[in-house]
Amino acid sequence: MPALTTPVLAPRLPLQIDFATGIVTLGSCFADEIAVRLQESDFHVEANPFGTLYNPASIAAALERLMADRAIGEADLVEYEGLWHSWHHHGSFSRPTPEETLAACNDRIHQAHQALREADLLMVTFGTAWVFERVDTRAVVANCHKLPPTTFTRRRMSVDEVVALWQPLLLKIHSYYPDLHVLFTVSPIRHMADGAHGNQLSKSTLLLAVDELCGEPWTSYFPAYEVVLDELRDYRYFDEKMTHPTDLAIEVVWERFKRATMVPAIQQQSQFNIKQHRREHHIPLH
Repeated sequence: MPALTTPVLAPRLPLQIDFATGIVTLGSCFADEIAVRLQESDFHVEANPFGTLYNPASIAAALERLMADRAIGEADLVEYEGLWHSWHHHGSFSRPTPEETLAACNDRIHQAHQALREADLLMVTFGTAWVFERVDTRAVVANCHKLPPTTFTRRRMSVDEVVALWQPLLLKIHSYYPDLHVLFTVSPIRHMADGAHGNQLSKSTLLLAVDELCGEPWTSYFPAYEVVLDELRDYRYFDEKMTHPTDLAIEVVWERFKRATMVPAIQQQSQFNIKQHRREHHIPLH
């Protein structure tokens, strides 16, 4: 019988994780999906302390802030439609007053700074090469918070720009945390606002940049993008909008991730822990 898929190899990573491994994740909502499964497995995970971040510039800025344990101030906030938003955070941190927003953001920054100091694995997931820059300051924002389009200009980062931003940052990370392994992924979630070709240009930019960044023994790449888009290239693996992977697709990637990062005994215990977690959090109908 002919093969029904084109399997994508996910080589075993140099760092094999167990339940004592400290993990920090930063990046797109696909990173959240893997982080949730790690948390359900009882791994030590600090998941997206700035909320969902999409572009390499915002993720780099968040990482710099975590390393320095640098709080945000009221100058980093904007008020819009009754809420105060941080330019550096996802909208899940927005609150009715600036004091509440600052408290939510800065408490999490300090918590994640401590987690990063103790971490063994940093997972970074790039989602898009497109960035929004404020017209008044030219600063890249992590989230537009639905402000009027005239507030921003939009452009696509180049491969060279991403590499120039991240190469010195990686060296800095390694000097601060010499035992930390950095694992890059590119989100398979498609951003179709620019059309299929525009999405491919964005993803190609990220893939080429990551390929250049993974030149050190303490950096690796996990092919989540290739597994979903090349191996699972069937619309049954995408939701009704045809852009987000379904739970089935994410489970396939999760299985590949376990094989790449865990020895068989840890894989089995992880699966047992997830079943226990879901059983304990199941809400009965009656």
